[in-house]
Amino acid sequence: MSEFPRGTSETRDGDLHLLRFELHLPHPADAVWAAVATPEGLPGWLAAADVLEPRIGGAVTLRWLNAEDEGAHTVASGTVTAWDVERVAEYTVSVHGRIRFHLETVGVSSTVLRFTNEFRGTDEVRLDNLAGWHHHFELLERALAGAPVTDWSSWTPDRWEQLRAEYV
Repeated sequence: MSEFPRGTSETRDGDLHLLRFELHLPHPADAVWAAVATPEGLPGWLAAADVLEPRIGGAVTLRWLNAEDEGAHTVASGTVTAWDVERVAEYTVSVHGRIRFHLETVGVSSTVLRFTNEFRGTDEVRLDNLAGWHHHFELLERALAGAPVTDWSSWTPDRWEQLRAEYV
């Protein structure tokens, strides 16, 4: 797995956070698109897309598959707020705010994925989300490289906790 730069963040108005990640992926845009913008690709690294209407204004419901200690899953429902096939998928959902995947083709078989997440919350939530997205992007890299689909039933917070400590 390649190492990618840490995510960055900026805070405005006290509690409005904007997180950014830029991943240089040695995979064609159609493969990356399938992973970030289809119900078949999302569960392998992020969340089940219980609903995903692929158009601006369409409904979206993402259900994170790594359960909390009590067995509860995070469910985020909302709207597709930007959609440009194989280029931009943006979802504005409860819990996570606006999440945007912007793909740029580089040559024949590489893609730059620029990700942003804008949400309101405490600084603790900002750190949680930086670590969470970073960990999910590691899983995305594995999925794109052909690793087996993430076994969410055996997921533990160990890697997330390590990343969160590094983001502090």
